[in-house]
Amino acid sequence: MTHPLYPHLLEPIRLGSLTLRNRVVMGSMHTGIEDHPWDIDKLAAFYAERARGGTGLIITGGFSPTKHGWLKPFASEMSTRMQAMRQRTVTGAVHDEGGAIALQVLHAGRYAFHPLSQGASNRKSPITPFRPSAMSSKEVDATATAFAKSVALARKGGYDAVEIMGSEGYLINQFLAARTNDRDDQWGGSSARRMHFPVEIVRRARELVGDDFPIVYRISLLDLVEDGQSWEETVELALHLQDAGVTVLNTGIGWHEARVPTIITQVPRGAWVEHTARLKQYVDVPVCASNRINTPELAEEIIASGKADLVSMARPLLADPFFVAKATDERADEINTCIACNQACLDHVFENKRASCLVNPRACHETELVLMPTLRKKTVAVVGAGPAGLAAATSAAERGFGVSLFEKAPEIGGQFRLAMAVPGKEDFAETLRYFGRRLEVLGVDVRLGTEVTPADLAAYDEVIVATGVEPRLPEIEGIDHPSVVSYADVLSGRVVPGKRVAVIGAGGIGVDVSHWLTHVEEDLDDWMAHWGVGDPVLHRGGLAEPKPRESAREVTLVQRKSTPIGIGLGKTSGWAHRAVLKQSGIVQVNGATYDRIDDAGLHVTVDGEQRVIECDTVVVCAGQESVRSLYDDLGRGHLIGGADVAAELDAKRAIDQGTRVVAAL
Repeated sequence: MTHPLYPHLLEPIRLGSLTLRNRVVMGSMHTGIEDHPWDIDKLAAFYAERARGGTGLIITGGFSPTKHGWLKPFASEMSTRMQAMRQRTVTGAVHDEGGAIALQVLHAGRYAFHPLSQGASNRKSPITPFRPSAMSSKEVDATATAFAKSVALARKGGYDAVEIMGSEGYLINQFLAARTNDRDDQWGGSSARRMHFPVEIVRRARELVGDDFPIVYRISLLDLVEDGQSWEETVELALHLQDAGVTVLNTGIGWHEARVPTIITQVPRGAWVEHTARLKQYVDVPVCASNRINTPELAEEIIASGKADLVSMARPLLADPFFVAKATDERADEINTCIACNQACLDHVFENKRASCLVNPRACHETELVLMPTLRKKTVAVVGAGPAGLAAATSAAERGFGVSLFEKAPEIGGQFRLAMAVPGKEDFAETLRYFGRRLEVLGVDVRLGTEVTPADLAAYDEVIVATGVEPRLPEIEGIDHPSVVSYADVLSGRVVPGKRVAVIGAGGIGVDVSHWLTHVEEDLDDWMAHWGVGDPVLHRGGLAEPKPRESAREVTLVQRKSTPIGIGLGKTSGWAHRAVLKQSGIVQVNGATYDRIDDAGLHVTVDGEQRVIECDTVVVCAGQESVRSLYDDLGRGHLIGGADVAAELDAKRAIDQGTRVVAAL
């Protein structure tokens, strides 16, 4: 019987000897709990929850076939029988929940963060501190065999399939591109010889595991770096891989060092699907689409239109492990949608911390952050319906407490409602949609437009204060000038700024406001053109000359600090936000002293020289102050979110704190 809403997405598919219950693939994502034997139970719980949630196929984070291929010292590896047998804890947990799981085999190559790294050449990566040693011909041959042995070991470990990582700029991708392969032996020189390494890996793996064991290969459709692969070479590689025994081609976009964003919030949903559809025309094996697909509606459309046979969603299954189950039960409005912020997942991994999720702090903490049903039917009052308060209220209701949520504004969201107004952060609205629906489902008593006093809260057993923040006004002469407005005034639409704007404060809020001020509406073609993404048939690696951006206003972004503007933004997304500042022609001034504001504009001193920034509007983004008078008057309760620490609109900390406070009640 076909599903009434998602008949294609939820249709089974057979891959070799494996039948998947639907077309949803949880794409590979390193979490940091793959790397140590003592975390095996945490890893098992993490994947088991996704299997319980209905995911068709789960793909693990990358396991290296050799020590040289570790992502970092002593990272996950699949090279011995003992390592394989240990994984039966993970595979058994997934199978107990009716799921299927594949192990990804990944050699970091020159992306490795350790001195043992090896590559196709000794060319250093721009994103790692270590220069790799160039592999000898014998070492290349041995590494191909090591890949194949890892595939066979994965089967011994109970895995239902494997994925060979040939994308994202890791070792296999490094062999394929002239950018990183300057060899003149049988593993380099011509494009045909550069392909020899991945094809040989698949051929040897297929010999070891037989005809029916599913081998997924992650192929790079667009390298998005100079001297990357041409489209003709990509298609030729796909055909060779198919002949060598690949079961499925999963698609990857861009190297980690590429200067084009591929998965962060500002990337339009489904931006890369047409490239998957183009590859599908040439091959007979199933093809999987990936990157910025985060709703069942989009996933269904992709498969129904014949653009792909499966859809890979890594972070969306981090955000909501029950994504598939909710879609199946026609409860898609209850899905906790991934907003592609990277703040708790990729940023954590690249900072050598355990991954999690901004909108789901339980991700990768399933055995520790547990919302146990309460034995005592306490009443809980939550004051403030920003991210912290929403997390606390819904978590408390999940535990079985009687919950009342008070919010003085006419709608939920707090500062998060401002964030979702920023161009490229529209998906943030999905989080408020999720929390709003969750409040309904859980029966929380929501009282909007209500400002409470300590007396109103006296009867509650527990009080959680999440009253948030208010914009901070710096002490500058003329701060009360009519031209001065706060970031909240601008993003809420209460004030329409003039054509010339000075922005005071260049933290995350200042950068976001600058994007808002300069943004001109664009479609997908415009977005691609601005980032220099071209037709790979015409442009090698899909990299073209960027098209200049138009700007809606003249904006000058000013900060007191002498450090580069935007230096404190997220590790894996900050570079893209800084690039937009430059593309939009925003004038950046650092190391400034604010002298005064008057009819002439914003007066500053920079390097001992006084100057005037002529402007119609001055937007203040100089931080926030905690709103905590209610908590001070109460003399009891739990203080969370911005009311606790008035940091840069830190929803990650707020949601995590709101959840953990309730878990400890």
